[in-house]
Amino acid sequence: MSDDDEIILADLDDEELVAQMFDDLYDGLKEEIEEGVNILLERGWEPYDVLTKALVGGMTIVGNDFRDGILFVPEVLLAAGAMKGGMAILKPLLAETGAPRVGKMVIGTVKGDIHDIGKNLVGMMMEGAGFEVVDIGINNAVDNYLDTAKAEDADIIGMSALLTTTMPYMKVVIDTMVAQGIRDDYIVLVGGAPLNEEFGKAIGADAYCRDAAVAVETAKTWMARKHNQMSA
Repeated sequence: MSDDDEIILADLDDEELVAQMFDDLYDGLKEEIEEGVNILLERGWEPYDVLTKALVGGMTIVGNDFRDGILFVPEVLLAAGAMKGGMAILKPLLAETGAPRVGKMVIGTVKGDIHDIGKNLVGMMMEGAGFEVVDIGINNAVDNYLDTAKAEDADIIGMSALLTTTMPYMKVVIDTMVAQGIRDDYIVLVGGAPLNEEFGKAIGADAYCRDAAVAVETAKTWMARKHNQMSA
């Protein structure tokens, strides 16, 4: 693109700007996303609308293309980085306006396991879908999950494992939740390369998530169920 063709974001109308932000997110252009967020806010957009229409809308396309094998992990990480730039501007504003909460997730890799690329990707995609994410890192004992979930008033506990030897620890966490009578307080999602749906069922998780895109869809589905039960 020559300098003459440079797109001036401020010159675009709202609809064009949101479409351009979708493209910029897709391309992982953090500065452009931050600029777009600020322009929409200056035009009087509610922070929640900027989040859902511009950022989550754009990340949905990224998530779908990742699921369909059109985009790969490096590109998704770039897009998520751009999303984070926009989120950093919106977060304090969303807190002030008391925006509706999609849900809150505590995510971490289980005890004995130090792999975190998959977990990080899920965390970023969840944030891209409007969830609050508390990442407790790698090598987490049961208390780390449960204490954090309680302190953060989380809806979802996400556990990741990449080693077959650390997979059984997921059951330890769930069994402890059952023993403490708090199993039904949380949606438990598990993931990682060696896992499968049968394993998820066997250990008592609510769902096994094959990849980050599936994790987002699954989390949304379970949160909708949870809201329906609460309002019923």
